[in-house]
Amino acid sequence: MKRLILPLLILLSLPLIFQSTPTEILKLKTFDNFIVTPEPSGNFVILNITEEDLETEGGWPLPRQRLAEIQVDLLNKGAIGVGWVISFPQPDRMGGDEMFAASLDYAPSVIAMFEDGKGNYPPSPGTVVLGNTNGGIITTGVKENLPLLSNYSLQGLAVAPTDIDLLVRRIPLLVKTPNNEWIPSFGTQIYKALFDVKTYIIKTNDNGISEISIRGIPPVKTDSLGRKWISWVDTPQTNLSEMDVFGKFVFVGVTANGVMPQIATPSNAGLLEPHKIQAALAESILIENSPYIPEWSLVVELLILLVFVTLVWFALHYFGITLGIISALVLMIITGSGGIYFIQQGTLIDVSWTIISEFIAGSTAFYLRFRQQYKLRKQIKKQFEHYLDPRQVKHLQDNPDSLVLGGERRYCTFLFTDVRGFTALSEKLEPEEVTKIMNKVLTIQADTVKFYDGMVDKYIGDAMMAIFNAPVDVPDHETAAVLCAKEIQDKVKMANLGVEIGVGINTGYAVVGNMGSDTRFDYSAIGDAVNLAARLESSTKEVGEDIVIGYDTIKSSSFSDQIMLKELDSIFVKGKKKPIKIYTLQNG
Repeated sequence: MKRLILPLLILLSLPLIFQSTPTEILKLKTFDNFIVTPEPSGNFVILNITEEDLETEGGWPLPRQRLAEIQVDLLNKGAIGVGWVISFPQPDRMGGDEMFAASLDYAPSVIAMFEDGKGNYPPSPGTVVLGNTNGGIITTGVKENLPLLSNYSLQGLAVAPTDIDLLVRRIPLLVKTPNNEWIPSFGTQIYKALFDVKTYIIKTNDNGISEISIRGIPPVKTDSLGRKWISWVDTPQTNLSEMDVFGKFVFVGVTANGVMPQIATPSNAGLLEPHKIQAALAESILIENSPYIPEWSLVVELLILLVFVTLVWFALHYFGITLGIISALVLMIITGSGGIYFIQQGTLIDVSWTIISEFIAGSTAFYLRFRQQYKLRKQIKKQFEHYLDPRQVKHLQDNPDSLVLGGERRYCTFLFTDVRGFTALSEKLEPEEVTKIMNKVLTIQADTVKFYDGMVDKYIGDAMMAIFNAPVDVPDHETAAVLCAKEIQDKVKMANLGVEIGVGINTGYAVVGNMGSDTRFDYSAIGDAVNLAARLESSTKEVGEDIVIGYDTIKSSSFSDQIMLKELDSIFVKGKKKPIKIYTLQNG
């Protein structure tokens, strides 16, 4: 259950994650970085009225008569239409409105309107809504152009709403009035002017607007608010002195300082004037794989987040640190590559937060796994460092799976020792001296067991139990146990401690592993082979030998020349119906 906590928390936090401002900003920045910038369509050109032009012309505003001349010059140089991203709400005090109006009538022309928030709205063009009236951005008021100019051109709203980070990325093709009437944007009116379209067709669903159709071009997919994601195409630009406009629709605007506002965008240019933004909208409408956020994007993003974060978590939690890290990195690469691919194909699916969540989940799982392994290594060291050689301890630390609670059936050799003369010694000496002697005896035994790659399993009063071939493999563990017993005998005698050691050795299968409860356990062995080794040690007094070895140990190993054995009379032990063949060391 604990292993599912993080994925569950992620699931519960998804609504908060995807509704947060940082997540939304991250999503937008991700799209900015990976959206492919297409080539210009070749249908449009931007005409900039520059600072130098205004110095030559005598400043801004230019007389309407001069604007009429520019309009005529553009048409004479081959322009197929002109869009003035400039508003003309007031008459020209120098006259010239009639001349400018007449020039607008020579070719498809559009002039801009801007919002003023005063609740005034121009007449709505023809629109057909297929579906309900959901969706759309509501405008608070529009400043109209002179009726004279509006009679000879179309009007389009040069609107550029910003996203949460105050950058312009999406522009509505149409906006809605409080009376559910529609006002087209400037970039949209371009196509209505070029193709002499009378009606817009707005298709809606339960979520809002889904598609807007203009005769002459393919239907344009939008979001529920009727917004089109802008591809920041590098549209060709020209000026009044060059007027390289043949065969193109011209967007006219002012780049001179202080005349038109500069609007922040994620494009390379950064700050753009309104006419450049509307030109980008017109270009984006024609792009085949233009960026688009599908209605199902949020569901897919949530599903990707949940699935991949859970996979990363499980990879790190179950595969171990090294394989888990590799798996997590592969999953993150797959996630990022898939997200980039979809974005570059125009389908805006965001996986940025998924990658971050994968990293967070992976780091958390790595930490928990590392902490678990650290605690386990520490526990193994604490449990075995006094009973095993350091090399064996390290082996167990590197292979902790062999120490799971429960154990395994394993073929081992078991060695039991007992101190003879301990009772008599206790009666003659002070407890402190007895303890000192016993510690020396047990130290000799433990060090010798470690030397022969055995494990001291436990001390039981003045007795000791050792295991050979567990928890680590010991080649020819039968020989190792017998040599260990012989050396223990020799060292104890040489120490002249006033005691003797009885040793019993037996070989066979036993269940070896961590025995106990979930909170308290010890590494040990249980089985008939273990019991028999203990019985053989108890029989040493009866047979008058220091070392008694079971037949199963003898038959399992080919002892070297340095070990000479002597067969003793068979004995009966508790729990066995048949007599047991036993051996001891020659001259042992």
